[in-house]
Amino acid sequence: MKHPIQPLVMDDHGVLRFQENKIVSFLLEFARAHGTTLNELAMMQFSKEDWQQFSQLHGYSLSGYGGLSYVDDVSYATAERMHDDPELSDKDARIQSLESVLANIKDGLREPVAELFGVHPDDLS
Repeated sequence: MKHPIQPLVMDDHGVLRFQENKIVSFLLEFARAHGTTLNELAMMQFSKEDWQQFSQLHGYSLSGYGGLSYVDDVSYATAERMHDDPELSDKDARIQSLESVLANIKDGLREPVAELFGVHPDDLS
């Protein structure tokens, strides 16, 4: 199950960030002060989806979020679409992102499939 996407806000320096959850940030700082850093947390077995949400909840920048190893392209694109269209729901933004992935796959397969069947790519429907 996917977690909801945290809203995006512009910080004082003009950086687009996920809206910070003050409780999560407090707990992260509390843990750091008591010897548990993100490095120790990274050694624990949390799901990719939990890491994605955690990064959003402590106010990660959108650009940095896209570069995290546990963030997939669809999650990044969903957040970006939600920012671009504030009326778009999490669900609809995710659907649009997945439709884009499928369109790219279809386009990428057009020529190999046409070659396989000995037809011109434009003849495929």
